[in-house]
Amino acid sequence: MGALLLLAAVLVTASVQASPWWWPPALLFLALGALGVADLTQRTHSVLRNYPVLGHLRFVLEALRPELQQYFIERNFDGRPFDRDVRSMVYERAKGTEAEAPFGTERDVYATGYEFMVPSMAPKPVPDPPPTVRIGGPDCTEPYDMALLNVSAMSFGSLSANALLALNHGAAMGGFAHDTGEGGLSEYHLRHGGDLVWEIGTGYFGCRTGNGEFAPSEFADKAAHEHIKCVSLKLSQGAKPGIGGVLPDGKVSSEIARVREVPQGRTVVSPPYHRTFSTPRELVRFLARMRELAGGKPTGFKLCVGSRAQFLSVCKAMLAEGVTPDFIIVDGAEGGTGAAPPEFADHLGSPLTEGLITVHNALVGCGLRDRIKIGASGKVATGADVVKRLVQGADYTNAARAMMMAVGCIQAQRCHTNTCPVGVATQDPRRARALDVGDKSARVHRFQRATVDSAARIMASMGVQHPDELRPHMLRRRIDALTVRSYAELYDWLAPGELRAGPPPAWAADWAAAHPDRFTV
Repeated sequence: MGALLLLAAVLVTASVQASPWWWPPALLFLALGALGVADLTQRTHSVLRNYPVLGHLRFVLEALRPELQQYFIERNFDGRPFDRDVRSMVYERAKGTEAEAPFGTERDVYATGYEFMVPSMAPKPVPDPPPTVRIGGPDCTEPYDMALLNVSAMSFGSLSANALLALNHGAAMGGFAHDTGEGGLSEYHLRHGGDLVWEIGTGYFGCRTGNGEFAPSEFADKAAHEHIKCVSLKLSQGAKPGIGGVLPDGKVSSEIARVREVPQGRTVVSPPYHRTFSTPRELVRFLARMRELAGGKPTGFKLCVGSRAQFLSVCKAMLAEGVTPDFIIVDGAEGGTGAAPPEFADHLGSPLTEGLITVHNALVGCGLRDRIKIGASGKVATGADVVKRLVQGADYTNAARAMMMAVGCIQAQRCHTNTCPVGVATQDPRRARALDVGDKSARVHRFQRATVDSAARIMASMGVQHPDELRPHMLRRRIDALTVRSYAELYDWLAPGELRAGPPPAWAADWAAAHPDRFTV
């Protein structure tokens, strides 16, 4: 930018002192300089603040041919395309410019795998305000009313300070929850007063001893903060189950090191497993201890489902100990991440549909479902996504990718390089300053409100006003060109206590293999 203004000044001088023929290029570069100054001072477009003048090429591509922008600029984190219509909807809702679509659907409704929800001939009024979900089982003394859509786990270090400030301020404005991610509890999570779900991962960042063990007293002190409404133990993540998180050394600034309690400038690798427990029974006991240390606040865990027998082992441990978490967050294999081996992202873990149905049925079959709420995360971005996951067994949903897009992410896939062009996934202060907290927090609020309103309208059109009224037969999938089946037909749905009374044949082997004192392979 400075070179552009210097060149403009040189050309003006040449025009005055040497020849008037220099005036056309001088005026051109003066105009470009003025445009650059305007780009640097505006607060709406982060990419223009980081790339004055040149950043307009993105909008030129968008105006001339959206497909070019989709291919070259806005690719999903894991390399798989994120539906263009969904992406456009997120951006429009965040900006408050969403419009009705002309000509109807562009989807092939006869394609195998096409899913749709069943409208009612007797739709209900849309509830105002939208419904919430009470989180808190019998051992919880401070229950929390969770929104239908919340900010999913994204850590300080992975995201910039300004991105976290915008997400949390948006959550405070809209009355929904913001999951901190496993990277510790920072001032940027607390400054604006948004409701927090404090996530603890295998690295115990923010509550660890010098050798990386869990520090109970430090955890208790921080969990007592009034803005922390729930605490969550991360077992695994959908995009990379079975391995720990990685924060490259270039992103471990002095501030990140202080928050995570790790050495500055060194790559931070979370272990793939927890040191505080090694069996399902020990896991359940640790959850009970976390809830006690947190003063009775809702306590749960997050996982990407793998073996059904392993999850049933945890259920048997709950029954044996008489202890249950207040919530379980199911993270689908389609979930995103800023850094993970492609083989893990593409080939490990259950997709969200299978994971949700497994967890829901296991809890129902064990007679525990009424004590535990289920959250769902993994490519949740629209009101239809929310309702679909509620039908499949969730009580509420979380979104990460869509929330990042609401704060300005253009999915440049440079999260791991510290060179995010819009200041979302970087610890470079110069790049991060491009993200205006006031503007982007309003976008987060607008996106969440519009999406939840959409979910409430969809449910009302289906003849229900609360997620508790949704049933599997209300969601259908095309099996082939001539066959449509409901989810009630496609999957087995267990009755309350059925596993304990006598498991059905499809569950019998896994139920027999499950043991509360070992994670069955």
